[in-house]
Amino acid sequence: MKNFDVESSRIKERTIARNHLAFSFLTHMPIVPGHSLICPIRVVKSCEELTFEEWQAILELQHQVCHALKKTFEAEGFNFAWNMGENAGQTVPHFHLHVVPRKSGDTGILQYEPRVFLYRPGSRDVSPSEELHQTAELIRNNLLNSL
Repeated sequence: MKNFDVESSRIKERTIARNHLAFSFLTHMPIVPGHSLICPIRVVKSCEELTFEEWQAILELQHQVCHALKKTFEAEGFNFAWNMGENAGQTVPHFHLHVVPRKSGDTGILQYEPRVFLYRPGSRDVSPSEELHQTAELIRNNLLNSL
């Protein structure tokens, strides 16, 4: 795997924070001012490829960036998101966590509706309890088999 060279990249001027394993920069298409991305320095396509140490470095930057966005933009809350795989909307083959500062009266996506946000428009029926129980059992069995 290769590492991303922040210093010689076109995002150098938008970089806002770094540590030994991750970096954060402003996106060029923000939902609101301060919309940032946090990436591992090592180029990996998926969060599944991240080491525990890389996750820790990303979460440390998330904490620092959120604190700075609260002070800078008076953020009252945050949306966090990443896309994993083409079918989920991933267009850049380098894992990145979106950090979107939110406050009353901001612009962009004004309402968070998970069914719309996750490309599932329209109403859906509530799943029967038995179906959910069976699905949970299948997942638990596969979790046990993967250990």
